[in-house]
Amino acid sequence: MPIHIELVTQEQKIFDEPEADIIIVPAVEGEMGVLPNHAPVLTTLTFGELVVRKGEAEERFAIYGGVVDVRPDKVVVLADLAESSYALDLERAQEARDHAREVLEQGPPDAVNREAELALRRANLAVRISQKIRGRGSAIRIIDEHGDEA
Repeated sequence: MPIHIELVTQEQKIFDEPEADIIIVPAVEGEMGVLPNHAPVLTTLTFGELVVRKGEAEERFAIYGGVVDVRPDKVVVLADLAESSYALDLERAQEARDHAREVLEQGPPDAVNREAELALRRANLAVRISQKIRGRGSAIRIIDEHGDEA
C-alpha cells in the first residue's frame, strides 16, 4: 500500500505523488521516515532535504522551513520555500553562499546580518543537494510532476 505526498508552498503546488513508498522529512527533531500507515503527526520542518522514493525512483527537494501533516495514507508538506533538486543551480548557489559569507564577515547591521545568515543557510543546502545529485553521475528526473516514471 503506497502513501500519497503533496508538497506545496504559498505560491504553488510543487509536487504530487499518489503512490510513494517512503518519504524522508527534515523535521526539526531530526530526519523522519514516513511509510504507509504511519501514525498521525504534525511537526515543523527545518532547512533540509525532503526525499520521496517510489520503487527505484527518487525525487529530492530543498526545503526551507514549514510544517508537515502526516496521516496514515497521506503526507502534506507545507513548505515556506521549496525547490526540486533538478531546479537547483549549483553555480548560483555557490555565488550566493560566497556573497552571504562576505556580508557576515563585514559585520552589517542586525537586520542585514539576519538576511545574510538565512541566505547562507539556503545556499549551503542548495549546494549540498546539487553536489549529491551530480555525484551520482546523473540528474535525470525519474518521477515527473504527475508521479509517473519517466
